Amino acid sequence: MAGKRILVIWKDIPERTKKILGFLSFFLPLTVWSLVSCVDWVWHPEMIVTNPGNVSYFKTDMRVPRDTFAKENAAMQEQGLEEAEGIRANPIYLPAPHEVVVSFFKAFTTPPRRSGEPWLHESLWHSIKVVFYGFFLSSLFGVPLGILCGAYRFYSRLFEPFIEFFRYLPAPAFGALAVAVLGINDGPKVAIIFIGTFFQQVLVISNTTSKLDGSLIEAAQTLGARKIRILTRVVIPGILPAVYRDMRILLGWAWTYLIVAEVVGTSSGITWFINQQAKYRIYDNVFAAIIMIGVIGLLTDMLLAWLGQRLFPYMTAEGAA
Repeated sequence: MAGKRILVIWKDIPERTKKILGFLSFFLPLTVWSLVSCVDWVWHPEMIVTNPGNVSYFKTDMRVPRDTFAKENAAMQEQGLEEAEGIRANPIYLPAPHEVVVSFFKAFTTPPRRSGEPWLHESLWHSIKVVFYGFFLSSLFGVPLGILCGAYRFYSRLFEPFIEFFRYLPAPAFGALAVAVLGINDGPKVAIIFIGTFFQQVLVISNTTSKLDGSLIEAAQTLGARKIRILTRVVIPGILPAVYRDMRILLGWAWTYLIVAEVVGTSSGITWFINQQAKYRIYDNVFAAIIMIGVIGLLTDMLLAWLGQRLFPYMTAEGAA
């Protein structure tokens, strides 16, 4: 009976159930990751050689596929030679969760391998600035244009057909052109995030604006309000909570373009750190850096949700923030 009460379309669920489900949404993937990376009989397709025996090319701590390890040991057994010994292991690119947790904190205190290279916190701050500038510029132009397109059919027919076409063009395809026009530093990175979010932003905000209750506009017209006052006193206040919610979602899109944007021109930011750690085969740092991006995005969204509830207290958390 409890399941029937929970699984009802559009029906809210108890607060305690929300917290349990929120915990499980992180706990379940983490459990799968732990099983795959820590329990040797779940996967572990490699062997770490602890004693090479008489296998000529085996070295201590060398990683080899399990079938190769078994094949070489079978050959040693046939010849009456000492067999190799080893322990089962996952590939180096799949560290255990506890190793990633340690790297999550250790990476901030470990200096770069080469003098002059940025620390992790410097790379993170650089990436945050790139996302901020790209999304700020796209919002500066995209939000007003989206409101105009949603409020006035004239602007909708003038701009939306081209925007509908352009939004299907992948932003990374403009990387070479952005470098040619803006140089090799942060300009093309900001441009890619701008391109990746601006056109989607216009259409999303336009759709939100067009869904405003028409009776509010009719009431304003009855009271004698004119074009600009209807837009500034009725339309914009009426859609503001929904636009705020849309902006939170669109900010997540900006973060998804970050990795692609930062490899354009001079590699920089958190992408540079990830590539360097992969080059050094320190994959626990790679996982930690990727998780850091998610943590920053999640904390930002939670902060914006909290702020939205205070900016728009007359709206429910689901409806506005």
